[in-house]
Amino acid sequence: MQNKIQSAPTIFYPESDGKPMAETEVHRDLMIDFIQILKDYFINEDVCVSGNMFMYYEEGDPKKSVAPDVFVVCGIEKKQRRIYRIWEEGRSPDFILEVASPSTFPDDIGPKKDLYESVLKVKEYFIYDPLGQVVPSFIGYRLIDSVYHEIDFVDGRLLSTILGLELGEYMGELRLYDPEKTEWLKSRIERVQEAEIRANNAENALAKALAEIERLKRD
Repeated sequence: MQNKIQSAPTIFYPESDGKPMAETEVHRDLMIDFIQILKDYFINEDVCVSGNMFMYYEEGDPKKSVAPDVFVVCGIEKKQRRIYRIWEEGRSPDFILEVASPSTFPDDIGPKKDLYESVLKVKEYFIYDPLGQVVPSFIGYRLIDSVYHEIDFVDGRLLSTILGLELGEYMGELRLYDPEKTEWLKSRIERVQEAEIRANNAENALAKALAEIERLKRD
């Protein structure tokens, strides 16, 4: 009697743990805004920008996972992902930002930092507390010879060589600064507001032009 060949069990990699996306609206809004600004900035490049997504780093072991608040991976296809499996993508993140709070900071500055440095080899790692409840509330690391070195502040900002941008506080919020254009990147809301202003100005200019044409006709 022949033995039945049993297939290997399917390994399930969860997409969620049921926990809230962020501790406060401030943390959540910062994560969402940062991800969207970076997506818009890299819209024409092969760069994956995401966050709050389970990232699995050891095939066959769903427990070996982490969920960075914001991460950037250069040189891979831009597509919708439900989870990120490093062995399938072929690349670890190049940039990670963790939005910290008193409850997450010990993990952000300890085990996560060790994981990003020694296992995932993340080239740049930033930690920022939008409410200023932890010390340091803003710090960045760059991987040099497999060891994290703290990034120095210049004009109150931290340079990300991966992004080609600087991270700093602007009007009380963490924002991205373009050193080449010497300007802060605008959020999508700010760009929408500017577009609305331009549209209103154009509408007013058209109305004035039409009124002038009618006046000339009467004359």
